[in-house]
Amino acid sequence: MTFHSLKGQVLALGLGSIAGYGAFRIGMPLPWMLGPMIVNTLASMFRVPVHAPIRLRPFVIPIIGVMLGASVTSEILAQMPQWAVTLAVLCPFLAVAAFVSFRVYRQIGGYDPVTAYYAAMPGGLNEMILLGTANGGDEKKIALAHASRVLVTIAMVGLFYGLFLHVRSGGGGRTWIALDGLTILDWLTLAGCAAIGAPLGQRLRLPAANLLGPMILSAAAHVSHIVAVAPPSLLVIIAQIVLGSVIGCRFVNVPAKEIGRDLLLGILSCSGMLLAAVAFSLLTSELTGTPISAVFLAYSPGGLTEMSLLALAMGADAAYVSVMQILRILMIIVAAPIVFRRTKSGRA
Repeated sequence: MTFHSLKGQVLALGLGSIAGYGAFRIGMPLPWMLGPMIVNTLASMFRVPVHAPIRLRPFVIPIIGVMLGASVTSEILAQMPQWAVTLAVLCPFLAVAAFVSFRVYRQIGGYDPVTAYYAAMPGGLNEMILLGTANGGDEKKIALAHASRVLVTIAMVGLFYGLFLHVRSGGGGRTWIALDGLTILDWLTLAGCAAIGAPLGQRLRLPAANLLGPMILSAAAHVSHIVAVAPPSLLVIIAQIVLGSVIGCRFVNVPAKEIGRDLLLGILSCSGMLLAAVAFSLLTSELTGTPISAVFLAYSPGGLTEMSLLALAMGADAAYVSVMQILRILMIIVAAPIVFRRTKSGRA
């Protein structure tokens, strides 16, 4: 790591911290992530020498996973069979959302079919980049499309809840957990969930392994009453500042004109997918009685970590949202190559 890169990372985190505090003061939902994300995106566009603190990401993601696992209770686990309808509706929703997004990138963006296809898939960013590049797609365009999808979806959904549903910061009523509010056993248990869960998730080849592994272990520890407290709030805030800064800095060294074009395509694509999410959420809510706000977050094509955090911020069932987001990513990873091969052979 060069001194220039380190200086840029410190600048990104400094700007992110200030923006996060400002977003918190005005009552924005998910302020410690949205604030850093927005300010670092703007900094990237205006050539401010920020750099993504990417090396910190593997250390902070497990903290978020442990926090999400802390929201799982035996009562929530008992509701899992009721989620079958949500899962059944998720399948056609993904097909519609992907088709709408594909038309945006193909017809409006003018992308070649392979690039448009993998840019449109609402799956994991890294997986779609790898699959798209392996099939001859434009790696840079696919990467920017998915960076735009995550950024635009988080911003649109977060601001919608804040401006129209008046959801304010504060973690859905979650109380502040001080550093000295944990016993030594609490610290050891939560740290163990993070330290063991991340490599375990990678070994099991779970999607978003650094998040899901610690989340599963944390959920098991909380359901079995080994521990009854979530990670300290200060650590969670730091983790969100890092994540928001990394997302915002994805556009570093990209020409402002290209950023604007990708963000515009991202806005059009995400608008179509989110409108589809609203329609399918209304259907699912009607069929199951689940609050539409929770179903909408479960279907929103943002990042697993970010949508789960937003669920916590608005007091929704974070476990429900997390499970559906995980299944969304798995479905896309499995189905995207199969559909691509069939459509390709059909054109041949």
